[in-house]
Amino acid sequence: MALLMGIDLGTSSLKTIVIDEQGQVMGESARSYALESPAAGYAEQDPETWWQACVATIQDVLKVCPAKAVTAISFSGQMHGLVALDKNYQPVRPAILHCDVRSAKQVEHLNQLFTRDEVINWMMNPIYTGFLLPSLLWLKANEPKNFDKTAYVCLPKDYIKLKLTGELSSDFSDASATLAFDIENIAWSKRILDKAGLPIAIFPKCFETTENIGTVCRSAAETTGLKPDTLVVAGGGDQVMQGIGNGMVGLDKATVNIGSSGQVCFHTDRAVKNPSLSTNCFCGYKKGRWILFGATMTAGLSLSWWNKVLGESDYKKMNEDISQIPAGSGGVLYLPYLNGERTPHVNPNISGLFMGVNLETTKAHMTRAVMEGVTFSLMACIESCGYLGYQANALVASGGGARSKPWLQMQADVFNLPLAVAKIQEQASLGAAIVAGVGAGLYKDLNEGCTAAVQYEEEIIQPNAAEHMIYQDYYALYKKAFADSKDVLEKLTQRGRNS
Repeated sequence: MALLMGIDLGTSSLKTIVIDEQGQVMGESARSYALESPAAGYAEQDPETWWQACVATIQDVLKVCPAKAVTAISFSGQMHGLVALDKNYQPVRPAILHCDVRSAKQVEHLNQLFTRDEVINWMMNPIYTGFLLPSLLWLKANEPKNFDKTAYVCLPKDYIKLKLTGELSSDFSDASATLAFDIENIAWSKRILDKAGLPIAIFPKCFETTENIGTVCRSAAETTGLKPDTLVVAGGGDQVMQGIGNGMVGLDKATVNIGSSGQVCFHTDRAVKNPSLSTNCFCGYKKGRWILFGATMTAGLSLSWWNKVLGESDYKKMNEDISQIPAGSGGVLYLPYLNGERTPHVNPNISGLFMGVNLETTKAHMTRAVMEGVTFSLMACIESCGYLGYQANALVASGGGARSKPWLQMQADVFNLPLAVAKIQEQASLGAAIVAGVGAGLYKDLNEGCTAAVQYEEEIIQPNAAEHMIYQDYYALYKKAFADSKDVLEKLTQRGRNS
């Protein structure tokens, strides 16, 4: 029996699953880790922490799955972050993550250096903090000794592949989310890097998601328990891999995800240029495929933050309590901009807001308002993609938000769209395992792999027309609340970071 391993390097945890060719989960393990913030607006992690989590989860699953049966491994990973390596492939400092906002000055510099037409046509994405390019320029300006030590750069999951194979590489989907990649021609962009004053030689070779990039080296085999020469397949950024794990490899497919951040994603056969620069377009799982999506920065992170404030850890009770609160949360609104926002505002210098709190407001009202606020931010993503001609008749929901029945219903009601949910909750790691199967030749292509391994829950979450009407009113207020509060939020955000 051939087994396939998928490893998902997330912002808050690393998950490893092993499936058989029919998609049956034979073993799974996860390890959580912290997001470090040494200064206001900073978000870092030690790459060695990821590797330790990877080793531990592989060792866990190999207790129930024989290493000799693991045919191939592939990866999903948090996108955008900067991992800077020295000439010996050792990290020169902690990784700077996608949700980091320290590079605001570098973003301003890049927006002055490149014309708007160049940003639209070359980068095809808004220049935003937390992306590898501005983070690397921050390193150059603020830590010149570390920059001088930097011989190579890569994305977070690429570091795990390096540790497993001894070879540094990336893939088109993850590389295209750095602002340093030619998304139409699928290569590192010399014209962008030359203008930014950065050497192209420090960037790794890139592969298609399903291409074989090496095998497990002997030292990694000894550390993890994997057999030497186990096939390693390129994998991709988490947005592409979640789509595969949800069976979304066709051009008519769309997904909504509530993980630490949140996204609404459409698969396309062209690179989409957005004149307003309010959405993202990155390479897909192969040449000739791209993904268009809107992204909200603190989706599941908003609920995690709020529950941490409350000291709440009983999610079952939380779901029961919010189910008793009507749509609109008793007139309470929440803007989920805890660390800036991408779609549609493209503004790292705003923060969150509760509005409408009154003497009748309870913990459950505010918890539901947090969930509704995140859902409204995803509705703004749907609208932004809609302006470009991309609309969905239904969505597949994933991430932590898909594990809460009331939150699923909120999404269906706000979007006025039916939602399906895959049976396996860890879609990104499942997508990685399916990709491993294609790389190993067990599936002829991703369509066959998804048909074999992806199944959906029988119940389709249908929108409630009456609730949708209520939410239309609240969504209009949500947008007005931001418009009216933007200047104050920017000033408060700056004061908070300087305090």
